[in-house]
Amino acid sequence: MQLIFVIEQDVEIGRMVRYSLEGAGYLVCVSAPSRALSEVENRRPAAIIVDATLAEMEGLELCRGLRRLGNLKRTPVVVLAAERSEEFRVQALEWGADDCIPKAFSARELVARIQAVLRRFSRLQTQTLPMPPTIFRTGDIEIDNSAMRISVRGTEVSATTLEFRLLDYLVRNQGRVFTRDQLLDAVWGEMQFVTPRSVDACIRRIREKIERDSARPAYLKTVRGVGYRLDASPHPGGRREAAAVVVTAGVAAGDRRRFEPDRA
Repeated sequence: MQLIFVIEQDVEIGRMVRYSLEGAGYLVCVSAPSRALSEVENRRPAAIIVDATLAEMEGLELCRGLRRLGNLKRTPVVVLAAERSEEFRVQALEWGADDCIPKAFSARELVARIQAVLRRFSRLQTQTLPMPPTIFRTGDIEIDNSAMRISVRGTEVSATTLEFRLLDYLVRNQGRVFTRDQLLDAVWGEMQFVTPRSVDACIRRIREKIERDSARPAYLKTVRGVGYRLDASPHPGGRREAAAVVVTAGVAAGDRRRFEPDRA
């Protein structure tokens, strides 16, 4: 049985969430925000639900704390939100949430939305892994698909599934310019409550992890009025790499597989 970890200080809401999800066959752990980070580290939840209107600790700040825990970087975080504005949803995504569910939900809707999130993340992780295992290198960046790892200047960096998938997609299509809508279609698929600004938020998070100076990116370039592209970083001597180096286990060096956008 899959475990859903719920961070909620309202006893009644916590009871309703537990009852709904346990009725659908999930194990449920409801934790107060004061002890949530220490408790969730010792578990392997399939998903985490966070109340974004917590009084004891801001829900969005808690999302950021969850993303700092390395063993949860591939775990979907869903925010329960009374606020319906686009600005709030974008902020939630920027701080590490993967989806938002409006507070006025029924038990059936809650279960359906959690099931959809779990299916989507299972599909994302499956689609991200190529066969045979492939390592892409460009400049200081190395992406290992088989392990879903990103290394920058020899150091592994933590990334969510969406961040990994977006960077992987851009590296495979290095030099190509993509609109925000094209990236949403290829990477986010059927995810709800996402807008073109969701792409901007994810790009900003990736830049903070891979760029020496996120304000002056060498890799992830903004093409004004269009969208984004990924360039190879300059070498110290001034030369630029023309393309990513592809190392594929069991495949001849000249045999490079083409990556096509995933369609949900």
